[in-house]
Amino acid sequence: MKLSVVMPVYNERATLRDVVGRVLAVPLDVELICVDDGSCDGSREILGELRAQHPQIRVLLQPKNIGKGAALRRGIQESTGDFVVIQDADLEYDPAEYPLLLSPLIQGKADVVYGSRFLGSGPHRVLYFWHSVGNSILTLLSNALTNMNMTDMETCYKVFRRQVIQSIPIEENRFGFEPEITVKIAKRRLRVYEVGISYWGRTYEEGKKIGWKDGMRALWCLLKYSLKEPRLSPRPEPQAQGTKPAQEPQRTGDSRA
Repeated sequence: MKLSVVMPVYNERATLRDVVGRVLAVPLDVELICVDDGSCDGSREILGELRAQHPQIRVLLQPKNIGKGAALRRGIQESTGDFVVIQDADLEYDPAEYPLLLSPLIQGKADVVYGSRFLGSGPHRVLYFWHSVGNSILTLLSNALTNMNMTDMETCYKVFRRQVIQSIPIEENRFGFEPEITVKIAKRRLRVYEVGISYWGRTYEEGKKIGWKDGMRALWCLLKYSLKEPRLSPRPEPQAQGTKPAQEPQRTGDSRA
């Protein structure tokens, strides 16, 4: 089993070496695809050094800063693993939790797994109240439009079967990827699970980039793709590839009835 880790990078020199080290330390067959989105802080040079040291790393360079969604679109299409996970380069999410995220996929129970920051007992850094409110509103609207019962639509940690995610066209160039992909997997009636994860959120002083304008864009994307996307037939269920996990994850969506 091979895991493709797609990591969009934009001006992350402070955390880049650390997060790459953590990804490569995971006891899995990993292909790390780093997509630099026009960094101007030395991140590109660091990626070049890391690629020379580790053959598992592939580096893709965007011609200019286009956005997270555009970087993910390119990295996902370049992936060759059985599964694809999205990994931010800012250390807010812990790569050591990949095995937990992969369990429902390996067993053949899920097509997509979301890592929820609001499930389970993992440690969470306490930060902004209004970010929490905004996240709750977006997740509630997402659930209302998709008829799913997620707890964390905006999580970075999303894992897909490669054939599934490569078959879904990604249109958003910036942070609209999260609501876009959530609506599109719901419209395709894919099997979605959530598992609880830990979370160490950054402050804006530490480099956090998402803001209120991105929240408004997310609202627009939820409405846009809910109206635009046709409802498709479900994919055939794959066979299990692994053993039963120590902890049963929560199933959050399967609208095949």
